[in-house]
Amino acid sequence: MALSRLVVSRGLLRTSSSAAAFDGSQFRVLSILSSGDGRRESVPSSARTVKTVLEAPLQARRISASSRAGEKLATAKAVQKHDWNRAVSEAEQIVGYPTSFLNLRFLLSDEIANVALHLRKLIGSNHPLLKSAKSLIYNDKSQQAWGLIILLISKAAGHTESVPEMDHDRSVGVLHSQRALAEVTEMIRSSQLIHHGIINLQSMDNAGNDLSGDSDMIFGNKIALLGGDYLLAHASKQIASLRNQDLNMLMTSAYRDLAESAFIGDSDDQNSPLPSKPDKPPGTITPECTLEELDFGDVQNNLEPMIIDGIMGHPEKEWSLRHVLGGGSLLGKSCHGALMLAGHPEELQKQGYLFGKHMSLAWNASIELQPFLMSELPLGAQFSLVSAPVLFHLEYDPSIYKIIEKGRNSVDDVDYSALHKEICRGPGLERTRNLQEKHSQAAMNVLRRFPSTDAQKALQNIILAMQQL
Repeated sequence: MALSRLVVSRGLLRTSSSAAAFDGSQFRVLSILSSGDGRRESVPSSARTVKTVLEAPLQARRISASSRAGEKLATAKAVQKHDWNRAVSEAEQIVGYPTSFLNLRFLLSDEIANVALHLRKLIGSNHPLLKSAKSLIYNDKSQQAWGLIILLISKAAGHTESVPEMDHDRSVGVLHSQRALAEVTEMIRSSQLIHHGIINLQSMDNAGNDLSGDSDMIFGNKIALLGGDYLLAHASKQIASLRNQDLNMLMTSAYRDLAESAFIGDSDDQNSPLPSKPDKPPGTITPECTLEELDFGDVQNNLEPMIIDGIMGHPEKEWSLRHVLGGGSLLGKSCHGALMLAGHPEELQKQGYLFGKHMSLAWNASIELQPFLMSELPLGAQFSLVSAPVLFHLEYDPSIYKIIEKGRNSVDDVDYSALHKEICRGPGLERTRNLQEKHSQAAMNVLRRFPSTDAQKALQNIILAMQQL
């Protein structure tokens, strides 16, 4: 049976925190592939292939600070009312599908199974694609269950009488086309993650690395490129199959935004983003932006490219633009498209866009706080140099740019431990909490426009649970 059906029938792992443990050198096997009494279920050979590849030791991999902190906090807060795992589990029951595994249905095809076999050659090579594959297969907690959000907003809004009867799925109250759109969104997000595994070979060549035609680095880049393109092609084909030109244009603009996000501001030789050089005197704290000031032209017309003039260098605006282009636009436009498929008026469709956008921004702010909830950063851990705490503290104390500037060639050269200590002593953490609260409240305000239903309540619980990650 398909992996997604196996997860439904067994009621097994739905979120990353209970999927698999990484001890720095080896992955333990996903318990999805075994029954409760230890007997092995019959699964596709492609599933066993992906599993086998990712069981092998991965040497010299860095453990992200966000995942470490997320796992500890999830355990400590398991008994609280708004628990993340519980909120997601209850939401999945409402839509009748463990949506965090939607993308795996396509990973388990024969084509991707062949790609997984080739991943064996990268074991021990330290190629970033292995980290991307681990996050994708084990559904890393930093990867939001976007498909679930789209199905919940679809069910919360309902549909109009203009929707053809054949598109109805009365068992869960979601249209077949909306479910397809949710799968498309997760495929696009997965393809972006895989493409991030491509490395810049020119800088490696200058450093004296072996880049012959059969080198692991070149081979890994080929797999990352083809694997990501495969998912992206499937997503495009599925969008086209819905035969809705307006939806096609909307999702195409989301592709454009994702591409533009890779070219915003400075970056190191591997295209890892770097913050803009501060140009304000020490001690500067810019006033908090209103939601109207964070409009990049997308509120009125989200099909056009976003307005980016005068954004870089302003911590909150720069952070918001990076994350709207890098994911908020995709989730927002998918929610917009889901309401479009249901035949709702344009005004409600725009509210769907705003909900997805603010939901994504609130999630990113919450995740970026995780590394700084620890008094000390674990050895070898890293965090994003364009995260909200870093940008806010950089404005307040421009002297830390000297630490960041050492990552001009590679972000691996930055002293993250020293940077972590400086940021924990500044105002960046409190401003990030305010940022997360602001976008959470904005998403809540949009939800109040929808009827009071189980789906609406589930979305509210997810927003509340985000604040306690």
